Amino acid sequence: MTTQPIIKLHDGNLMPQLGLGVWQASIEETANAVAKALEVGYRSIDTAAIYKNEEGVGSALQSASVPRSELFVTTKLWDDDQGDPQAALETSLKKLGLDYVDLYLIHWPRPAQDQYVDAWRSLIKLREQGLTKSIGVCNFNIPHLQRLQDETGVTPVINQVELHPLLQQRQLHAWNAMHHIATESWSPLAQGGAGVFDQAVIKHLAEKYEKTPAQIVVRWHLDNGLVVIPKSVTPSRIRENFAVFDFKLDKDELGQIAKLDSGKRLGPDPAAR
Repeated sequence: MTTQPIIKLHDGNLMPQLGLGVWQASIEETANAVAKALEVGYRSIDTAAIYKNEEGVGSALQSASVPRSELFVTTKLWDDDQGDPQAALETSLKKLGLDYVDLYLIHWPRPAQDQYVDAWRSLIKLREQGLTKSIGVCNFNIPHLQRLQDETGVTPVINQVELHPLLQQRQLHAWNAMHHIATESWSPLAQGGAGVFDQAVIKHLAEKYEKTPAQIVVRWHLDNGLVVIPKSVTPSRIRENFAVFDFKLDKDELGQIAKLDSGKRLGPDPAAR
């Protein structure tokens, strides 16, 4: 692995705390971005079936000289495939060119569809088969998580949710931590920093540490114990987002950023989706 921080999931597996997200990137853009990220030092890549770019991730992984044992690859089960997770994961593995993924996630609970508990039981079996090392969820609220625990007795290792300085999800983060579920942030820069990078405290800290606003926000995630997957297809930004291991924010600075929380959600509400 690289010198980046690594977290231990509750199943004992290790996961880099900082990874590359590839949402809304084409296959070609994804292949180039992942290749650059691996060159820079990233070892965790987050994709999903619905992104329609798993082939791009696979192409970059096959071309890279990084050993499979050093990589951490995440993909996700789409809503329409909750009835047959095994077929969905086998399709993803074929596109990725892998024998297994390190983490397989249910992308959304879709409570009205009411298939996520049965889908979770299938993920447990996929882990037992070795097709995925770890299993978790995305966009699950506390009631969804509690139901998984109550009906299966198996707790996700991670819950990937929208989380950034404007939507800090403190109650959910605390609940996850209480149940040994890691919290992972998607849209960690609030979709390009809209409404975040121009905040006075972010600009002040960027000047103080001689970093960019994006680097300050990525560091904020890390210092709060969050797994973070900033997305970029721009080589300079991929490198920039990774250059955050030479400084830390102190308790007072974290407190100042905490005041930016306005509950502003940029994506769908899981309870209503």
